[in-house]
Amino acid sequence: MSREAIHAFEAIIAQQLLRIEKLKEDATFLSYESLPKIIIGVIGGDGIGPAITAQAQRVLETLLSSEMKSGRVEFRTIEGCTIEKRAAVNKAIPDDVLTEIKKCHVLLKGPTTTPRKGDPWANVESANVAMRKELDLFANVRPVKIPELGIDWTFFRENTECLYAMGSQGVHVTDDLAVDFRIITTQGTERIARLAYEYARANGKKRVTIVTKANVVKATDGKFLEVCKAVGAEYPEIETDDWYIDIMTAKLIDEKRRKQFQVMILPNLYGDILTDEAAELQGGVGTAGSANLGTRYAMFEAIHGSAPRMVEEGRDIYADPSSVIRAGAMLLGHIGYTDLGDRLSEALAICTTTEKRLSMTGRSDGATGEAFADYILEKVGELHHDDGK
Repeated sequence: MSREAIHAFEAIIAQQLLRIEKLKEDATFLSYESLPKIIIGVIGGDGIGPAITAQAQRVLETLLSSEMKSGRVEFRTIEGCTIEKRAAVNKAIPDDVLTEIKKCHVLLKGPTTTPRKGDPWANVESANVAMRKELDLFANVRPVKIPELGIDWTFFRENTECLYAMGSQGVHVTDDLAVDFRIITTQGTERIARLAYEYARANGKKRVTIVTKANVVKATDGKFLEVCKAVGAEYPEIETDDWYIDIMTAKLIDEKRRKQFQVMILPNLYGDILTDEAAELQGGVGTAGSANLGTRYAMFEAIHGSAPRMVEEGRDIYADPSSVIRAGAMLLGHIGYTDLGDRLSEALAICTTTEKRLSMTGRSDGATGEAFADYILEKVGELHHDDGK
């Protein structure tokens, strides 16, 4: 068994060295302005995913109705990315689904179920992780903004390396020893760092914080910290500091300290943990959306799970669509409709924090997702009317 483990390790190293060579190739971001048509693929996912994604799609189609009529924007529904089909073909993304995904430029995606030991499905890799690798969506960007608390954070989480990238390739050396692999590369770290600093520069941010555990995890976290600092040196107008992940989780709830943070760069696992904590301050992970960016493709999604119990209990119509609609606002900005994206974000803020005329409880004593989407569209229309005065 130990000899098999050595062979597995050798194969992983060879695979990653080939990947690094691809990362070295020069790649520029796709220009949406140059496209004759922008194709937006919609993936419902599992559990409450189809219900909430349908409402987000309806909101976006309403806002982009004139662009759709002119042929500038097209929405395509992508079927088959369900846990049942993924398990049946024993693939994180079925081949036919991946083919359809690659025909699109951007994706709006609902939550998907990842099997764990004891579940009734094959133990396939996370569809999210697989999609990030297949489409090279290296940057997970998650904004959290709570003006009344003085919070305006943007997290840049590296998406294609760290522990998650190798999560399905761990090795059981013996019955008593299991080993997983953590990958950090110079090239992968440099591109997420540069994206974060470019964002900070373009948006007038004065501070970028690198989050690691480099004092203990010396090789991989040490490299991540070293490379990020090297990139930061090219942006002298921006202050760079670094924090360890454990104390950083505490400082996000430190009312005095947290106001000082602006842009944060993190490896994959730490980014997942910290952004869920940050989302909780905003109103919970059910309200948060995120962007997954690559040079050729981009995916916008909710950050919460698929909540199968809500479907089993017939409550999916009461699921809160705010997370996917918030992701939709980010999508609008990404493809060049910044004003529409800003207006949708403002309407969301009114509906979820300021006015809160409707309450989302996830049960029949609260609003349905459809009613809440109507409420948001109503507010978008009022903001549009105000702009015209």
